[in-house]
Amino acid sequence: MTALTILMITSAYLAGSISSAMLVSSLFYLPNPRLHGSGNPGATNILRLGGRLPAILVLLFDVLKGTIPVWFSYYLGFSPLILGFVAIAACLGHIFPLFFSFKGGKAVATAFGAMLPIGVELAGALIACWGLVVFATGYSSLAAISAVALSPIITYFVKPEYTLPVSMLAVLIILRHKDNLIRLFRGQESKIWEKGKASGLTKPPKKH
Repeated sequence: MTALTILMITSAYLAGSISSAMLVSSLFYLPNPRLHGSGNPGATNILRLGGRLPAILVLLFDVLKGTIPVWFSYYLGFSPLILGFVAIAACLGHIFPLFFSFKGGKAVATAFGAMLPIGVELAGALIACWGLVVFATGYSSLAAISAVALSPIITYFVKPEYTLPVSMLAVLIILRHKDNLIRLFRGQESKIWEKGKASGLTKPPKKH
């Protein structure tokens, strides 16, 4: 592994470690997303705690955390496997952020951003899958798991050379959702529109 490869993987991890949910929460004076709502510092929890604008900002930044390192690595001529390592590093940064006590989110948006360079066909299919599952069930976690689980299959038909790195990424994200899967089976998972509903955590303080 060359020094440039190590540099890109490290840079991807550091970029992923920047928690947009924490920064946006501070900017909009929202409760700490790691302690309120679902406890996950991601766009869905920010939507529950603060509404659409903060959630959109978190979503966009989290997507870019995955897209930018992978794009740079692609133009540097790295192989699909190395691109997969860069993508995983960005997601691991989001999940275990160096700058926020290694307590991060599920990295769904970051993983999606890392897959964007593969092509609009994959991106469109993943968005469609996520949207259909959310519309049908109301569960953002189930939608994310479903889309991620389908991503290697879709990639195989779009750009088969990227099937392995996308599969690696999919396994990481699904494993990260193990608690969500347990709550889904038990019927305890919060739906996306249930603003402020917690899963055993403190609810945000009421405004007076």
